[in-house]
Amino acid sequence: MWARPRGGRRPKLSREAIVDKAIEIADAEGLEAVSIRRVASELGVRAMSLYTHIEAKEDLLDLMYDVVAAEVLVEDGLPDDWREAMIEITRKERAAGLRHPWMFELAGRSPRIGPNGLRHTEQSMAAAARLTDDPEEMLAIVTTVDHYMLGFVLREQRLREMGTTMLGEARESVLEQAYIRRLLESGEFPHLRSVLDARLYDQEDFDTGLRWLLDGIEHDHRGKWPSTSAPT
Repeated sequence: MWARPRGGRRPKLSREAIVDKAIEIADAEGLEAVSIRRVASELGVRAMSLYTHIEAKEDLLDLMYDVVAAEVLVEDGLPDDWREAMIEITRKERAAGLRHPWMFELAGRSPRIGPNGLRHTEQSMAAAARLTDDPEEMLAIVTTVDHYMLGFVLREQRLREMGTTMLGEARESVLEQAYIRRLLESGEFPHLRSVLDARLYDQEDFDTGLRWLLDGIEHDHRGKWPSTSAPT
């Protein structure tokens, strides 16, 4: 698909314009709002004209994913240190996921991997290779870090959808329930109560959790605790 000719000699619209418009729609309204007809309408052309550049909606979704994958690439070369390299990649993944919440939905449908997706995977493996040259361990490291990033970002997306005010009100409402208060005051949940009473449930620190994860990976591979300095 990425090597397919991009329409006629002087097309009125380009594949890039089609994909960019589809991304714009998905960012604003979600992936379900994206269709060939909707994209054509936004571009002011007939739906059939898009098929000169894209054969099917599945092609469009794959192209969208690959464009977003380019945002995750580290353009100026990876840091020499494996931890710093992994941190830089993971931060870019998180930022792209927050800009484009639908990208993980596309990832779940196993999109056909394009050139940018391959470059991103290669960079991730290259970062892990700075710690170990064992292919199985490299894949395990990348997968583990990706799982941490994905879980954190999905939670962030959910919190954004709820809104800070609504979320706070919902949690305060739970704490005000007599049944919950009785349980907390029974002494059965001392640690949970200390956190709730301190109103710490909204705290989140992506970098600290990532550092703890990388500490554990490095300890496992090198048999000693690394420096505990925070990532920069």
